[in-house]
Amino acid sequence: MPYCSVNGIRIYYEISGEGFPMVLIHANPFDRRLWLHQIASFSTYFKVIAVDLRGYGHSDKPTTKTSLSMMAEDVMGVCRQEELKEAVVMGISVGGNVALQLGLDHPDVFKALILVGCSSGPSEHRTRIDGYLNEGVEKYHIQHLRALVSPEFADSTLGKYLLARFTDTDPKLNPESLRQIFEALEVKNLTPRLPELKMPVLLLNGEFDGTLPRTRQMSERISGAVHRVVPGTGHACCLENPMEFDAMVREFLRKHRFMPE
Repeated sequence: MPYCSVNGIRIYYEISGEGFPMVLIHANPFDRRLWLHQIASFSTYFKVIAVDLRGYGHSDKPTTKTSLSMMAEDVMGVCRQEELKEAVVMGISVGGNVALQLGLDHPDVFKALILVGCSSGPSEHRTRIDGYLNEGVEKYHIQHLRALVSPEFADSTLGKYLLARFTDTDPKLNPESLRQIFEALEVKNLTPRLPELKMPVLLLNGEFDGTLPRTRQMSERISGAVHRVVPGTGHACCLENPMEFDAMVREFLRKHRFMPE
């Protein structure tokens, strides 16, 4: 089980496949397994590196103040340990913000960005913070998970099964650690730096994703960016409709010659 230690924080990650590197960064309140469909799909062509962000999965759960830059440096530490010279990075929600930070700070490494359900400006998370602190992880985590997919998916047999998989980490999650991540998102603002992006950028949302308007606005500030919507899905569109999601990603990657026709 590979770990990378960055500034005293141990970050867990898994590698699947061989080829051009693809780094996957999950959303709150999931872990690397949010990408289970994409790992299966893209590891045929890529060396897929799926990371557990600090606070989640097998990674450490620090309760000290954090920032988006620190979370990006966690992932960059994994890339350095794996000696990546170039990569595609795909992130969703907080993972999308981390991917955006990586693209801005390390454009020499990250040659294409796929940003899912995220916005570059500050975002409000008081409800989530209060939920984890006041109701507790065991009660609130599954509520949060269900809120990030469409109601139809949440109530389906498949949806119930998949979402329940993420509750197996409940005993390991630390509400204070989660609060630090949410508070970091409340103060981040990468909007002024969006014109710096020169690599290909794909932005994706689910049809019912609450961040869709903000992601669309963000796409308009990035030269050459493409914005697509996955129909019938919520925030975690890569989990809900992997066939359509993966098709949009493959189209983007083929257009920019990261994978064969």
